[in-house]
Amino acid sequence: MSHKSRNKRSITGREQATLFAALGDKTRLLLVAKLSSGQPHSISQLTQGSRLTRQAITKHLRVLETVGIVHGVRKGRESLFAFNPDPLKEAKGYLDLVAEQWDRSLARLKQFVED
Repeated sequence: MSHKSRNKRSITGREQATLFAALGDKTRLLLVAKLSSGQPHSISQLTQGSRLTRQAITKHLRVLETVGIVHGVRKGRESLFAFNPDPLKEAKGYLDLVAEQWDRSLARLKQFVED
């Protein structure tokens, strides 16, 4: 599934779990932060300032690409990776829902304790 078709529907619980698992790695979070500037980056650019090899960076990018957070495009002989915020927006919506549910539960608990 391309990242474009993913944008047209809500992600499932399984996809949310996979997304959060992908974000559960420090290196991948750093890559997302670098790519969130809006400019596509090459693997060489993403490797700069890191002790990781190009192969390790590529592996992490492929995980992020699988969940739709980044997508790669070929430009000549070079692969560029760009950020796609849509899966993170979906995840934020999910987290907002969970937070709202917790707020309601805590409000009920507070009311119970005060009564």
